[in-house]
Amino acid sequence: MSNEASPGTGTATSPAGSPAEGSGAPGIASFIDHTLLKPDAGEAEVLRVCAEAAEYKFKSVCVNPVWVKTVKRALKGTGVLTCSVVGFPLGATPSDVKAFEARGAVLDGADEVDMVIDIAAARASDRGALVDDIKAVAEAVHAGEAILKVIIETALLTDDQKVLACEAAVEAGADFVKTSTGFNGGGATTADIALMRRTVGPDLGVKASGGVRSLEDAQAMIAAGATRIGASSGIAIVKGEQGSSAY
Repeated sequence: MSNEASPGTGTATSPAGSPAEGSGAPGIASFIDHTLLKPDAGEAEVLRVCAEAAEYKFKSVCVNPVWVKTVKRALKGTGVLTCSVVGFPLGATPSDVKAFEARGAVLDGADEVDMVIDIAAARASDRGALVDDIKAVAEAVHAGEAILKVIIETALLTDDQKVLACEAAVEAGADFVKTSTGFNGGGATTADIALMRRTVGPDLGVKASGGVRSLEDAQAMIAAGATRIGASSGIAIVKGEQGSSAY
């Protein structure tokens, strides 16, 4: 699948080859996955995030799987997509379980799924295991006509391992590669975004997540090659303020 389809398909609206277009404060919202992944988040907080996403016209709301149905209902008619996570935040789940979780999220209404790779396989430079892990989830997600983003957890990998993980994502048929969960130390850097973009080429999406808290942060990531921003500081970003959230 391509990341160049219309917003209704759950894909990036900006061509990967020209990521800076529309990245000023008025247009930055369309890059942002408004994110709430705290384990203690309750329904009132989830609904508040959905209302914010509808008001500011963010690209999606990204939540844990238990909230997908709630988010899908709350966002109906807004044009904002529903995103969920799989194998989150450790990635240390059997591939068939990740695929089962992904199918459930898509059935519940997720337009996009962000999966965590088998990080141990990446650190062991086991390309075959990585491809198998990602492909199992990609097939489940694409069967439901949704989009798969692959979290490689850059803070835990060397540059060579990051390249290997991105190459595996391309081979397995993913639609995006993504830097971080925000839960395992570190976050997005422009150097990692540039490395990921060089590795996957112009046709895959690249998502910067973890520590993007200001308009300047977001613009730097987009200039480096990101086509999506994962952040819980989305409102601060679009207002040109400094966010304080850990994600």
